[in-house]
Amino acid sequence: MKDSEIPELVQRAKDGDEEAMERLYHLHNRQIYGLCLRMTSNPTEAEDMTQEAFLQAFRKINTFRGDAAFFSWIYRIATNVVLMRRRKKVHPEVALEDATAPNGVAPGIIKFIKQPDPSRKLVDEMHLHWALDQLPDGFRNVLVMHDIEGYKHKEIAKRTGHSVGNSKSQLHNARHRLRELLTADSHAL
Repeated sequence: MKDSEIPELVQRAKDGDEEAMERLYHLHNRQIYGLCLRMTSNPTEAEDMTQEAFLQAFRKINTFRGDAAFFSWIYRIATNVVLMRRRKKVHPEVALEDATAPNGVAPGIIKFIKQPDPSRKLVDEMHLHWALDQLPDGFRNVLVMHDIEGYKHKEIAKRTGHSVGNSKSQLHNARHRLRELLTADSHAL
């Protein structure tokens, strides 16, 4: 299917066409699952979050204006689903007396101190998602298909309806632009 056919599927989905929704799901679920898996490192959670992202998308399909590609929209929804789930995770409360080892040191605290700052990883992921959102649709789609989902240029060319050379050029330009955006963004921090 060509990207040019997606707006028609979206319109049909807005009209309540379940077949169009199913087709949109099958076109994008692998990519969205890959995103969720990268962000969670947990296949079960990634599956749940992928389903949740599509449920939210289809509930809110009438809010999709078409300013960006449908994939960009569902990608942002999935990112938000993962981030919201992380925020909602409740850490078990343990009394300090129970957490303290006989030597007076709380092993959980030492373990936490030795680990890298988990919020830094989240900030880095958010910067990456922001930078990806800044890329033109063609650049972003080729970059995601090649570097994240592992498609070969021949497969990308077939999916997008463009040449292999176009895929390679788009990937090169996308990487260059992404590098610029991330470098500029890190200097701004």
